[in-house]
Amino acid sequence: MIKRETVIVTGASAGVGRATALHFGRAGARVGLIARDEKALNDVRQEIESLGGHAAVAAADVSDAEALFNAAQSLEDQLGPVNVWVNDAMVTVFSPFEAITPEEFRRVTEVTYLGFVHGTMAALRLMKPRDRGTIVQVGSALAYRGIPLQAAYCGAKFAIRGFTNSLRTELIHDNSKIHLTMVHLPAVNTPQFDWARTHLGKQPRPVAPVYEPEVAANAIYKAAHDREREIWLGLSTTELILANFLGPEILDRYLARTAYSGQMTSRPVGRGRRDNLEKPIHDLHRIHGSFGQNASARAVAVPGPATRAAVTVAGIVCIGLLGAALGRLAFR
Repeated sequence: MIKRETVIVTGASAGVGRATALHFGRAGARVGLIARDEKALNDVRQEIESLGGHAAVAAADVSDAEALFNAAQSLEDQLGPVNVWVNDAMVTVFSPFEAITPEEFRRVTEVTYLGFVHGTMAALRLMKPRDRGTIVQVGSALAYRGIPLQAAYCGAKFAIRGFTNSLRTELIHDNSKIHLTMVHLPAVNTPQFDWARTHLGKQPRPVAPVYEPEVAANAIYKAAHDREREIWLGLSTTELILANFLGPEILDRYLARTAYSGQMTSRPVGRGRRDNLEKPIHDLHRIHGSFGQNASARAVAVPGPATRAAVTVAGIVCIGLLGAALGRLAFR
C-alpha cells in the first residue's frame, strides 16, 4: 500500500475522477481535488476523510490556466510535495458535426484538451524542481479511433495523445525522472451521459460494453505506480484500436452503421434537460451514471509492452496483406 504520497486529481467531483480520488484516499494518499463545483468537491473531501484519508479542495475551471496553476500551488502548500497528478476533467457534446456550433466545439476543446495541457504544465511546475513525479493522462479508446457524434471529444483525445508523446520525448532528452503515462478507457458508466450537452433526439448512452468507474480508478492507480507507458483498459479498447490499425476503412463503415444507435437510448431527450458544458450541475455529482445494470466491475488491463507487441503483430499482418495484394496486382 502506498502511503503519504500527495496526489492531485482534476475532474474530481464526479465519475472516474471522483472514483480515482477515493481510491487514492483509501490507500492513504493525501488527495488534492480540483473541479468547478466547490460544494461537490467538499462532499468528496468528506468521503475521503470518512475513510481515514486526508484531502483538500481548490475549485477551478481547467480551461483557465492561471486559475489551475493557482489551485495546484494552493493544494501543494496544504498537502505537501505532489507525487502524482491525474488529468481527468472533461466535457463533451453529443452531436453530428454539422449541428455543433463553433462555440461548443471550442469549449469542449478548451476543457478536454487544453485542460490536460494546463494540468500537465501545472504538474511540471511542481515536480521539476524535485525531478520526480508521475503524470497520468486519462485517455480513451477514442484517442486512437474517432466515432460519429463525438467529433469534438475525439479530436481532444487524439490531441492529448499527440502532445503527451511529444512531451515524453523532451523529458527523455532532459534525462528527467518525471514519468508520463496514459490510461485509455472503454465506455464507463458515469454521469457524463446524464449531463452532457446533446443535439440528439434520444438520450445519449455509452457504447457497450460498459464498465464501472471503479475499474478505471484501479487502472489509473496502477498506472501511477507501475511506470507503464500506456495501459489499454478493457478488451473492447484493445479490439477497437487494433481493428483501426488493421482495417480502418472497414471500421469506418461499421461505425457509420452501428455507432449512431449505439450511442442513443430509446428515451427522448426531455425539454428540461440541463447540461454541464458551461456550468456544473450541482445535484448530478456522483460516481455512477444511469447504466449500472449493464456495467461490468472487471476489465482486462493491457500494459505497455503488450500494446507494443499487439501493434507490431497488427503491423506485420497489414504489411503481409498489402504485399499479397500488390503481388496479385503485379501478375495481372
